Amino acid sequence: MTVTFERKDQVAYVTIRRPERMNAIDSTAEAQLEKIWTEIEQDETLRCVVLTGEGEKAFCAGADMKSGNDAGGVDYWARSQVNGFGGLAYRDSLSIPVIARVNGFALGGGFEMLMGCDIVVATEYAKFGLPEAKVGRLPLEGGMVLLQRLIPEKIALGIMLSGRKLLAEDAKHYGFVNEVVPFEELDDAVARWVADIKSCAPLSIKAIKETVKKTAHLSPRDAQALRTPALIRALQSNDSDEGVKAFVEKRAPVWTGT
Repeated sequence: MTVTFERKDQVAYVTIRRPERMNAIDSTAEAQLEKIWTEIEQDETLRCVVLTGEGEKAFCAGADMKSGNDAGGVDYWARSQVNGFGGLAYRDSLSIPVIARVNGFALGGGFEMLMGCDIVVATEYAKFGLPEAKVGRLPLEGGMVLLQRLIPEKIALGIMLSGRKLLAEDAKHYGFVNEVVPFEELDDAVARWVADIKSCAPLSIKAIKETVKKTAHLSPRDAQALRTPALIRALQSNDSDEGVKAFVEKRAPVWTGT
């Protein structure tokens, strides 16, 4: 398997394991990722996902153009995944938080995959970029339409029109990265985010994520009035009462997800 999926303590760990290719994605890895995301969506016991690449050099260098399966021209555009690069950039059916553990370069599709994550934790030497124009391509599977919605437009255009790389600290400054740490502290930083997420009510987490993802195009008033299934489920849950009761009793809440 070039992409592995492990469940541990209600957390899904998804790892791209092609370090010799800077964890670039070929057709096999692409199919594996789509299968994994679907499996995660169907598992109600999972609380969050940690996505990373193997090794110390790259999170993901995007599409593997040396794999022999890389289409070009209009075919390249026509085959673009409905869920974006790696099945993640556009994905709106994954209700639990996705934490990106960025251990190095995140280029092309690797950068686009991060646009589908909810929390990004990066090593201080990580670099981000969309160099597609340098090889006569376009960032079609997320970058060209998402990046300017996530960081200032001038910065997004500067990255795409020049092929320049964005440093981790700059990515944090522009709001794309949540935390930057030395490589040796990366796992501890990710573990803290996981622990904080798991300390929250699971139905509240799902309702918050669904509301944020599905109301960005609405005015604040219209967004507040939207009654999504996840929102109603959270408001009517036993956990809603348990949280307040635990606070009054000065104890840690026991979440049941019901």
